[in-house]
Amino acid sequence: MRILLVVTGLRMGGAERQVADLSERLAARGHAVAIAYLTGEAAVRPGDAVELHALGFSKTPFGVLRGCRRLARLIRAWRPDVVHSHMVHANLIARVIRLVAPVRRLICTAHSPAEGGRAVMWAYRLTDRLADLSTHVSREAVAAFERAGAVPRGRMRPVLNGVDVRMFSAAPGLRAQSRQRVGVRPGMRLLLSVGRLAGEKNHASLLRAFARLAQPCPDVALWIAGDGPLRPALLAQRAALGLDERVAFLGERHDVPDLMRAADVFVLSSRFEGFGLVVAEAMASGTLVVAADAGGVAEVLGGTGILVPPEDDAALARGLVEALAMDSGRRAAMTASARRRVEDDLDIERVVDVWLELYRGETAC
Repeated sequence: MRILLVVTGLRMGGAERQVADLSERLAARGHAVAIAYLTGEAAVRPGDAVELHALGFSKTPFGVLRGCRRLARLIRAWRPDVVHSHMVHANLIARVIRLVAPVRRLICTAHSPAEGGRAVMWAYRLTDRLADLSTHVSREAVAAFERAGAVPRGRMRPVLNGVDVRMFSAAPGLRAQSRQRVGVRPGMRLLLSVGRLAGEKNHASLLRAFARLAQPCPDVALWIAGDGPLRPALLAQRAALGLDERVAFLGERHDVPDLMRAADVFVLSSRFEGFGLVVAEAMASGTLVVAADAGGVAEVLGGTGILVPPEDDAALARGLVEALAMDSGRRAAMTASARRRVEDDLDIERVVDVWLELYRGETAC
C-alpha cells in the first residue's frame, strides 16, 4: 500500500512524534510511506525508509496557494492509496486539495480538543464530507468536537495514540542506569514534566504547585523538558518563587525514555489534552503519574495514576505529595497496572493494526 501522511509540521511535539512513529511502523511492514509537512523544519525525523517532503507553506495568500500546488503535484506524482492528514491545518488543506487532486481515500485525524475557535470548527463542519473518515485521539476529544459542531454525531471515531512499549521499557535494572545517565544525584527524588512550554501545558501552575511542597520536601527536584514561547516568562517565575536551585528547564531532549525511567513521579499540568502521549510514555516506563484531568488523560490513565482537577494549583500540589508519600507496595501495584494498560491497549503495533484496517476501509474497533 502507498500511504502519504500529511502533517502541519514536524516540531518536537506529541502529535508529530506519533506521526513519525506511525510512518516508521508502516514502512517496517513493507508499505511505501511518505510524510509531507506544511511548514517549518523537521525536528522530528523518521527513519530513512520514509520519504520526507517539505511543502513550504507560509502565512500569506500566495504562500498558501504555492504550498497547495506543491501538495497537489506530490499527490499526482506519488499516487497514494491513502492520504492520512494530521492536525487542523493539514486536515483542512488535505480536504480542499481533494477537489483538484485524485485522492482515493482520505482520513483526517485531529490531535487536540481545542484546534481553534468557531471559525475553525465551522471550517471542519463545512468540509466534513470531503473526508472519507475523521478521527480523534480519544473519546472525550470526539465528544468535544461534536459539542462544538465540528462534526455531525457519529461521523468521527476515536483512535487512540500508540506507544513504543519496547523503547519506554520498565525492565528491572534500567531505572538505575537511566538515573545515572541523566545525572540524578543520590538521594534526590525527581519530578518530571515533558511538554512544549506553551499556555495549554500550564507550567505556570506546576511551578506554583511545586513551590507549595519545596520547603517541606527538600530532597525533591523538578525537571521540565521541552521548549517554547513561554520559556522566558517561566524562567522569571522560577526566580520570583525562589526555585532556581530546585527547578531545571532542560530544553528539548532526545533522551526522553531515560528521563521517564529516572523520574520518581511524572506530572502533567495541562489545561487541555487530546490524548496526553507523554502520560502513556510514563506509564510504559513504570513511572507513577500525577496528571490534570484534562481531555483524554483520564481515558489514557484508566485509573492507574493520580488525577487532579485542571488549573488547580493546590490540588496538583496535594496529588504530588500523595505520590511522593505513597508506600512502595501500592506504588509498585499501580505502576505495574499502568504498564499492563499500555501493553494491552496502547502498544503502537496494535494501533498500526487499527490504522491499516481503516486504510483498507474495513471496520476497526
